Amino acid sequence: MTVRGRFAPTPSGFLHIGNARTALLAWLQVRKAGGQFLLRMEDIDKPRSRPEYARQIIDDLRWLGLDWDEGPDVGGPFAPYVQSEREALYEEALSKLDAAGLLYPCYCSRAELQAIASAPHGLASEGPAYPGTCRELTAAEREARAARKPPSLRFMTDNAPIFFEDLAAGRQSFPGGPGGDFIVKRADGIFSYQLAVVVDDAAMGITDVLRGSDLLDSTARQLVLFEALGLAPPRYAHVPLLNGPDGRRLSKRHGAVALAALRSAGTSAENLVGYLAYWSGLLDRPEPVRAEELIPGFRLSRVPKHPVAVSADVLERLGGGKG
Repeated sequence: MTVRGRFAPTPSGFLHIGNARTALLAWLQVRKAGGQFLLRMEDIDKPRSRPEYARQIIDDLRWLGLDWDEGPDVGGPFAPYVQSEREALYEEALSKLDAAGLLYPCYCSRAELQAIASAPHGLASEGPAYPGTCRELTAAEREARAARKPPSLRFMTDNAPIFFEDLAAGRQSFPGGPGGDFIVKRADGIFSYQLAVVVDDAAMGITDVLRGSDLLDSTARQLVLFEALGLAPPRYAHVPLLNGPDGRRLSKRHGAVALAALRSAGTSAENLVGYLAYWSGLLDRPEPVRAEELIPGFRLSRVPKHPVAVSADVLERLGGGKG
């Protein structure tokens, strides 16, 4: 079986160091296996996404030394590779779930959802568990609530626990009904990330997904969607994130961490790749290296099992173009 992997950024901002490290590792995993690498723009949340960010992401990834066999700018047999152009596929998946009796309208307001913020058994990246408030509404109750606000659509989970083997994080288990019934289409018409990524990974023949550990618990929901749609899931590898000097997830609050800013400051791609490889256990010390030079020695087992702290002085050096 040909390995097919992907990097799927959301173009709602500039690509930063943490994103770049995930992209590099995903690319190395596929290239080491002699597989095919895809780039997909996950712009399904249209109000947050911008085409200028998508263009910058493509430019930054190429500057980093990464390439892809299929993507928005090069095409491929599973085009389009932009989620906002694939909505007919998501609607088709919703119709299949609805026909199986697995969807129901939810009329809960934002205030009502905030009131359950202390509900147990939620997923860290997905918020508190939904208690099923709208699941058993009568037809009359639905009609009355529909007069006040348009509904979102929720996927009906069962109580079966979820187990899977993660290639980086090891054996994973989640309680029954992972995080409760979850939204697959918002009241404003936007399809959920969970639904879109499942449909796209299946349609594009993705066999391996390497991404950040912040999305680990989303996998449980994606697996139940794969099963409900009769689709084969990929293998998953969730790698620990890069943290800033304060121990929190690396972000723009830690300074000039966007690749566009580092490039403007004069940082070379080889210097940045060297640091990314060092933080990922692929080099013994940070030294300039091209991405392609890392392919022969790449092993997922070398990637640290815990978040890696990036020091303030390294961020300062990179931001000053002296990395």
